[in-house]
Amino acid sequence: MKEALEVSLGSLRLKTPLMPASGTFGYGDEYVRVIPYDGIGAIVTKSLSLLPREGNPPPRVHELDTGLLNSIGLENMGVMRFLSEKLPSLSVLGLPIVVSVFGETEEEFLQVVERLQGHEVIKAIELNLSCPNVKKGGTAFGTDPKSVYKLVNSTRKATSLDIWAKLPPDPFHIVEIAKAAEEGGADALTLSNTLPAMAVDVEAMKPLLGGVTGGISGKAVREIGLRIVYEVKKAVSVPLIASGGISSTEDALAFIMVGASALQLGTALFSNPLVFREISEGLLDFLKRKGISHIGELKGSIHAVVFPSLS
Repeated sequence: MKEALEVSLGSLRLKTPLMPASGTFGYGDEYVRVIPYDGIGAIVTKSLSLLPREGNPPPRVHELDTGLLNSIGLENMGVMRFLSEKLPSLSVLGLPIVVSVFGETEEEFLQVVERLQGHEVIKAIELNLSCPNVKKGGTAFGTDPKSVYKLVNSTRKATSLDIWAKLPPDPFHIVEIAKAAEEGGADALTLSNTLPAMAVDVEAMKPLLGGVTGGISGKAVREIGLRIVYEVKKAVSVPLIASGGISSTEDALAFIMVGASALQLGTALFSNPLVFREISEGLLDFLKRKGISHIGELKGSIHAVVFPSLS
């Protein structure tokens, strides 16, 4: 019955559709002695840059009633230290490794990608397109369809690894951006990154985060994420990986029904270390109760529903 959860994403075959969202699971090996990995289909690392990066000043995280506000600032050890210090321990986990990467220029993206070649355990690269493009005044790569196409296409030409494009949650232009990523050669799209937000300490009369603004994640963005996946599914043919507010079996099923092939969990892990196991078992139970042989039969099922006219 466990084969009922196997999914394909490009050239990758995952034993379950569940994986950690970049930035919420460290480099992938920190949780080995803390949680069971049996519900996880792939490891997605935190985003790596060419050189080590310190990130934003504290405080970096603020808990909300419905999620989490963070301003980590993409702190990481850099790609070369990752390869020497982290990749060996990841290689023994028996899971596909997806490395999230970013850069402040297209050239920096490509230099990071170049250094990830030739490592058998690395199966895909996730491009973090929410980071600022310094050559365009600091606007995020993922907000401009032309920049998205150019960066994805350049990366596609530079590697034989699968490419996942992680897009910012632009609710008004997401379809255009997603189509540009697909046309550029992305093998899958991750929808989507955290939603820009901030919080204020009114007594201290200052922002609650050291980086001033940050990104909101968790249940607060779940319905926004559902709508984004639903709209993008109608416009592209590549697999979609849903990310944003998934914390239960019901959430997972909803995202699959609107068109997701796989799911990334992040904020939920901080309050429930067993969330991967619980959701994978919950999906199997749902399939059994409904007499469905494979999770793929649910993918995009909402699109097959004929809704009554309001006219």
